[in-house]
Amino acid sequence: MAQEIERKFLVTGDYRSSATSSSRIAQGYICCDGRTVRVRIRGDRGYLTIKGPSPDGGLSRYEWETEIALDDARDLMKLCRGGVIDKTRYLVPFGGHTFEVDEFYGDNEGLVVAEVELSAPDEPFERPAFLGREVTGDRRYYNAQLMQRPYCTWKEP
Repeated sequence: MAQEIERKFLVTGDYRSSATSSSRIAQGYICCDGRTVRVRIRGDRGYLTIKGPSPDGGLSRYEWETEIALDDARDLMKLCRGGVIDKTRYLVPFGGHTFEVDEFYGDNEGLVVAEVELSAPDEPFERPAFLGREVTGDRRYYNAQLMQRPYCTWKEP
C-alpha cells in the first residue's frame, strides 16, 4: 500500500496564471471515521480511494486508489453520506513539484487550498508566492470534514 505524504496550505495569491490544467471534481464519502472511503468523479473518469488514519498529525497516511467505471462511480455516489464536495482542481508546477490547488463551491465557496505531495516528510520544496498559512494536520480542511462541517459555517478560518 502506498503512503501519501503531503502538506496543505491556504491560498492567498494568483495561481491560475501558472496552472497547466484544471478539472472539475465531484467526490463523496461512504465512510470517514478515521479511515476514509471516497468516491470521486473527475471529468469522465471514476475513482475509488481508501485512506488510513494519519500517525503523524496529518502529514502522511496510507492511501490506495483505483480507477473504476464512470457508471460505477455514479452509482456509488448514491451511497455517500452528506452530499458531495464540488471543486475545481488546478495543477500548478513550481520548483520541481506540482501543487494541486482546489477551489471549492457550494457550502465551501471561498475556500481555496493547495497541496503538495512529497516523497519524504522532511523533503524540502520551494514555496510559490500564492501559498499562505500552512494547515497540514488541521482536520477542518480535510475534504471529508468539509462534508460534515462546511466552510460557510466557520466563524474563523
